[in-house]
Parts: sequence; structure tokens; C-alpha cells
Amino acid sequence: MTNVLSNPSFDDATRREHLYRGDVMVYGASPSTLALVEFTRELVEEAFGDLDPQLAQYAMDVHDFAALLAELKPRFIHHPRCKELLPAVLSERGCDLDRTYFDVPRLRTSTSDDYLTTGIAFAFHPHRDTWYSAPMCQTNWWMPVYPVTSDNVMAFHPKYMTQGIANGSYRYDYAEWNRTSRQDAAKHIGRDTRDQPTPEEPVELDPQVRVVPEVGGMMVFSGNQLHSSVPNTSGRTRFSIDFRVVDIDDVAAGRGSVNVDSRCTGTTLRDFHRASDLAPMPEELAAAYDGVAVPV
Repeated sequence: MTNVLSNPSFDDATRREHLYRGDVMVYGASPSTLALVEFTRELVEEAFGDLDPQLAQYAMDVHDFAALLAELKPRFIHHPRCKELLPAVLSERGCDLDRTYFDVPRLRTSTSDDYLTTGIAFAFHPHRDTWYSAPMCQTNWWMPVYPVTSDNVMAFHPKYMTQGIANGSYRYDYAEWNRTSRQDAAKHIGRDTRDQPTPEEPVELDPQVRVVPEVGGMMVFSGNQLHSSVPNTSGRTRFSIDFRVVDIDDVAAGRGSVNVDSRCTGTTLRDFHRASDLAPMPEELAAAYDGVAVPV
């Protein structure tokens, strides 16, 4: 059972315990998150010029739209301002910046009515981030840039937090993905041929949980939580930000969610940097996660 907890007051260690069990946290907008939203909107609106970014899909050829995102998204990801804003968000939410490590933020888009659902705007099937070599202690932080509705957010499928399903994670190696597939995202328009971990048996999408945060509101959940992109029928392109977080004590101790079905190889931990000073994840800790994931 997934519990959705609104603005919980407990500390970060207690929060992580709840997240590892499958609960979802929702926080209201705050000064640090609104600063991140404002910065993101500046980049997005500069890229789209005179067009409303949420409606631009109706005025642009899909190849031009994909090309714009292929330039915009890396610019956001690698912008130095993000590395200043994210630690402020984490600090405001009670994280110890000396123990907390984060990955670069991603700018996500979900276009409406199947305009663009592949490649640079991939519409995610039901999946766990842990199928993609994420550690079991990873937590995902997600926030909308413009208003969202239940028709364009994501869905959680809580029965699978403790129930494994057959999936293609055994074919996935993170280092190989970075070498051969990640940079080709913008080329996949109409059909995405990259081999990504997907369910290999039917998934019951219901019951499902959809959370609709306010602009600048933050949703936090386990990287081991099965979730999927909701088919966007809202008539507007959704823009959102997400980033991943780990606590180094949990990394070192092997704490986290229970692995029920992930069999990937490699680890994303080398992508994480300490929130206080951007120091990289210690290699000896990352190396300990390089082997094959083994479900319990």
C-alpha cells in the first residue's frame, strides 16, 4: 500500500525509511523550489521565443520540436545555476548537505495526444529506476514547472512495491547504455528502437496513484517504485524537473528498498555529487555496486 504524505514534518532519515517502504511525499512550493521554477521557465521560454511552450506543439513540426528539446535539455542539465539551486532545495527539506549526493537535474517534457512520445520526449512505460542501474537507496524528486493535472502527471502502481514482475533489466548495463544509446535520444521520432528495460509480462495498471503537485511543489518517491507516464490528454505539453538523491550512509550500509526483480549490471552512483561542495561519489562506494543486481 502506498501512502501519500502531505508536508510531513519528520526528519530526512525517517523520510527515507518511509520512501523505501513505498510511501510518497508531497511538499508545497517554497522559496527554493520557486527559484528553480523561475530559472527553468526563463530557459524554456527563451528557447520557444514567441510561442507558449505548453502549446508550441500545435505550431511546430515535430522534428523541429524535437531538435529544440535536444538543445534545450542539455543546456538545462549542465547549467551551473542548477548546481546552486538544487542544494538549496535539499537543505530546505532537511537534508544534511555533507551526507546527501544528487545527480544532475533533468528537464522532462510530455506532449499531448501522442505528438511526440519517443526519444527526447520518451513516454515511460511502467518501470522502476532500479531497472536502470539505480541503487536501491535512490529517491526521486519531481516538480512541475507549469500547472499540471491528473491527465499529464505520472502514475504509481503500488501493488508492485513488494511484488516482482518479469522485465528486461537483465539486458541492461549502465556503462554500455551511456556508450551507445543515451546520446541518440533526439534521433528517435515516431518509434524508439533503443533497448530499454520493459515489463515482460502483463502489468495491472490499476489500482494506481496519481499525485498532482502545485507549481513548485515537490513529489518525492523511491527509485524502486513502479511508475509510468500517464497518457497526456490535457491538450498541453507538460514541463517538469526531476533529480535523484542518495544518502551516503545508506549507500555505504547497503540500506534501501527491497530488490524484488532488478537484474541489471553497473551503477549510476558515479553520476552523483555531494550537495555541500559537488565532490564526486567516492569510487570505492560506487565500485561496490558494479556487479549484477540480485533480487531477494
